[in-house]
Amino acid sequence: MRKIIAIGESVVDTVFSGGKPLAAFIGGRIANTAASLGAMGLPVSMVSECGTDSVGQMVVDFLSEHSVDVKSIDRFTEGSTAFSAIFKTPGEADKIVNYGSYPNDRFDVIWPRIDEGDIVVFGSLYAIDLPQRERLFELVSYASERKAIIIYLPGFQHGINFRITRVMPNILENLEISDIVIAHNRDINDIFPGESGEEAFRNHIEFYCSNYMHINPDLSLSRFSTGKRHDVANSGGGSANLLGWQAGFTAGIVSELCRLGVDRDELKTLDDEAWQGITAAAFKCAAVCAGQPDNCVTAYFAAECRRQLAQAEAERQKQ
Repeated sequence: MRKIIAIGESVVDTVFSGGKPLAAFIGGRIANTAASLGAMGLPVSMVSECGTDSVGQMVVDFLSEHSVDVKSIDRFTEGSTAFSAIFKTPGEADKIVNYGSYPNDRFDVIWPRIDEGDIVVFGSLYAIDLPQRERLFELVSYASERKAIIIYLPGFQHGINFRITRVMPNILENLEISDIVIAHNRDINDIFPGESGEEAFRNHIEFYCSNYMHINPDLSLSRFSTGKRHDVANSGGGSANLLGWQAGFTAGIVSELCRLGVDRDELKTLDDEAWQGITAAAFKCAAVCAGQPDNCVTAYFAAECRRQLAQAEAERQKQ
């Protein structure tokens, strides 16, 4: 079975309201995406970094419990694992304070095996800023050479402040190497301020990647390709849990590509009907994950996905 390689941040988020902690969970869209895919029975490796402290162990335990291979997580000893405090106030935007300290030599990860047809999901701050950026892009470039499908999630956690112009060359390089780009409207506004999803695609993304999925504020989808636009309503309704929803949507895209057996060459020729089925599966997975405190699929949903994936694989073996 083809493998999934997820590359990105692994953090612990704690939500506060009225000066009191309400909940703590493993954060990072890519880490949560990996956890759902692992629960679905797909072979998933997480490429990330966290300390050997208690917070880092929480991250590793969470991923392991969801059947994610954690051998490619760099467990550093000098420093502390990333921790985000999210302060919620009614009527105001969330305030996020990020904590964590790192050694000078970072992201010294063991590269997982990558073969033709595998799927790589990458993004977050790791994909655009030093020191992780250089090593991450080496791995993604290698995956592209191996004819893996590359899925890029632009954007970064709010509460991190830096000049976007400084990292724009890295963002454009990420777009160029990608086969699919998936981004929420908020992330695109951070990168291309004041531009709609279509403007961002036509002005910036299309030149590099011709397959862009733009998640609108109401969680509907605008899918852009060269010369085309398809708008898809979100039948599952809105959600206050944007992290879980986005992670579930990405996991749904990946799992459906695996179920259909789509490789990189076939991806370029998928018709609208096929994409409708893929996005429908993504919306369904997103709604499930958004309703869970750990931002991952339920045991029942995961079991059904495993059954469907096994059935599809058995049918391919007969052909």
